[in-house]
Formats: sequence, structure tokens, C-alpha cells
Amino acid sequence: MKPFSQACENNKTPILNEVSSYLAVCKDVLEIGSGTGQHAVFFAENMPALAWHTSDRIENHTGIIEWIDESQLSNVELPIELDVVSYEWPTCCFDGVFTANTCHIMHWHEVVSMFEGVSLILSSGGHFMIYGPFNYNNDYTSDSNRRFDNMLRERDPGSGLRDFESLESLAKNNSFSLLKDVAMPANNRLLIFKSIM
Repeated sequence: MKPFSQACENNKTPILNEVSSYLAVCKDVLEIGSGTGQHAVFFAENMPALAWHTSDRIENHTGIIEWIDESQLSNVELPIELDVVSYEWPTCCFDGVFTANTCHIMHWHEVVSMFEGVSLILSSGGHFMIYGPFNYNNDYTSDSNRRFDNMLRERDPGSGLRDFESLESLAKNNSFSLLKDVAMPANNRLLIFKSIM
């Protein structure tokens, strides 16, 4: 059976509702950390004019390919192998980059590498969209996020919820400006940055 994430199923429509106006002006979008492949198929199905490029570490490719093959969509590209710290980023340019629930899984140096890499492949005026739970002013926005963060750090001390202020500072250092910070269901947020290179 192909992989399935209930969280993806729950959040895909709210995310699409928020990013659709930004994706509508995009031709090629790269998804960093496509995971199961559910977001890729859903967004591509609902926005047939754009090409959705999937990526992840190689161990996750089989599940992504299963979702793509079953969808029979022509505007979802097969996954490329991408480890944000490998510095082997795509050579092509994208006008949109999307990632969901990756910042709290990555170690901080990997988050830094992701922003640096995206700054190299995102066209001027392109949008970098990040979905997930974040802290504000070094504090949790909910008890559930606190519990989630504790679970992450017990499993891997290098992971954990990231502070919004640190992400915004990192974005500025890589020539991104914050356009929008949107409250999402289940104590998540959607950060939309624009490249000002």
C-alpha cells in the first residue's frame, strides 16, 4: 500500500486555499520534502497549469512515485533526490518553492542550508512557502505544540519547533521578505516569503 498521512489529508485544502493565489502565477514549483506525495498530487490536480516538481531523500521516493503513478497527472514530476545539506541543488530556476512540516524535523543547520539553497534556485519575485508549527517570542502557541516539541526532542535532540523570529532573520539574510504569516488549523502557520534578489 502507498504511504498515507492523515495530517496531509487534513491540511491540504486549507493550505491550497491560502497558497492558490501565489501558485496561480507560477509555472514551476519545487516541493522540498514531498514525504508521502499527497500534497504534490492534490495541488497539481487542483492547479493543472503549473508543473509540480517533487523532491525528497531517496528512501521516500517509492511512496511519492506510487501517488504520482496512481494519479495519472501529467503535471507532477517524478521526485529528484534532494538533501538540503548536500549542496547538489537543481540547476534550473523555479518561481515557487513549497515545503510542509520540514523545519521541525531538520536540524537547525539543515534549515539554514535550505534557505541558502532556495535563494539560489528561486527566481526574483518568486515565493517561498513554509507550512508547519512555529514558536513566537521563544514560546509555544499551544499546549499541543509544546507536547509535540517535547516528543520531537526526545526522539532527536537536534529537531524541534523553530522560532518564527529566527526564521524571519534567516529569510532576510538570504534576500527574502515576509509577505504573510497566516494562522492555520491545528496550531500551524503558513509563512510566505518573496525573493527580493
